[in-house]
Amino acid sequence: MVGERIRVAMLHGPGRPDADGVSDYVVNLARALDDVGVVVTPVPVRPHGPAGWRAATAYAARTVRRLRPDLVHVQFAPSAYRFSGHPGLLPLRLPRDVPLVTTVHEYGWWAAPAWLPRPLWTLVERTGLWDRETGRLVPASAEVIVTNPAHAALVAARARRGPAHIPIAPNVADQVGAATAGRRLRAELGLPEGAPLLAFFGFVHPVKGVRQLIEALPDLRRAHPDLRLLVVGGFTSQALPEAEARAFRAELEALARRCGVAEAVTFTGHVPVERVSAALHAADAVVLPFTEGASTKSGALLAALAHGVPTAVTVPDGDTELRRSGAVAVIGQRRDSGAIVRTVGKLLTDPVLRRRLAERGRAFAAAYSWPRVAAAHRDLYARTLGRVDA
Repeated sequence: MVGERIRVAMLHGPGRPDADGVSDYVVNLARALDDVGVVVTPVPVRPHGPAGWRAATAYAARTVRRLRPDLVHVQFAPSAYRFSGHPGLLPLRLPRDVPLVTTVHEYGWWAAPAWLPRPLWTLVERTGLWDRETGRLVPASAEVIVTNPAHAALVAARARRGPAHIPIAPNVADQVGAATAGRRLRAELGLPEGAPLLAFFGFVHPVKGVRQLIEALPDLRRAHPDLRLLVVGGFTSQALPEAEARAFRAELEALARRCGVAEAVTFTGHVPVERVSAALHAADAVVLPFTEGASTKSGALLAALAHGVPTAVTVPDGDTELRRSGAVAVIGQRRDSGAIVRTVGKLLTDPVLRRRLAERGRAFAAAYSWPRVAAAHRDLYARTLGRVDA
């Protein structure tokens, strides 16, 4: 590859990294790309005043024109843009002589406008001019990046093109001294010697299955009376504004009281990465019972596996990657507290299973690292720009 650094304007939603997973991803990706010869300028698509998303999209495009980058990379998730269709019009405003790359972080469940029947969307997408979820972004991009096989299959079917699969990396690395900090955290929680600690990690949202996890605690505590649950993560996010976040936290706290486990559940709220890493080391198991299933597009899942914590997850329909990996304990049914009890109960009583999952989880997560992710992006950029050695 030619030695000069590639200059990339990276467009993303307006959320803070502590309140939006994609924004956090952009921060980590930009840092990793700098190490491999790519200069990233983040360009948030941020609405100001009554003009809203249309003006925000126009302003972001003008910023890109001023920057004169080698390449434009849009990070797309509809929730990051509060489900506005305007970011999908970015290709109409961006300079046409600069290659466009789009990463889709959420895909397969949304359309704008939502009222158009699915068969008509299929006909529209066959023209190659429009995508039901990303507008002009996927059709106009020189390259489309997906983070998991399920999204790859959907993009290929709709757009009739093979996207590039570049996985994400853990959103929290194993911090120096975190194992010792984890032991201190167990003491802070007042856990008796040998008492099991379950942890949930990630933005706390209604689709994450925390309701069902709390409902599973009474049955789990019959066999393990000292069992505790640590819910690690903030409630407020781009997908769950502050008022809704407060209401959801109050709902979960009320549910814990009704289930008689209020004293066994601790909500940490958003905490620094050092505290997250300590919590993962403190836990005997991580439980991620997402209502739609967890996959390798979850940085929280990869973080748990990278920390060597035995992890139980629900998985999406048709997802074979995690099922075949042997790196996780699969919860048999989504939205089912009884299924959580059966899977987590077995995990807590089988130390051999926990050791095996810890080892396989670490090995699985080793393939998902920021240096690898950055190198894959750099190579894709170089190919797109024709900057490859003969």
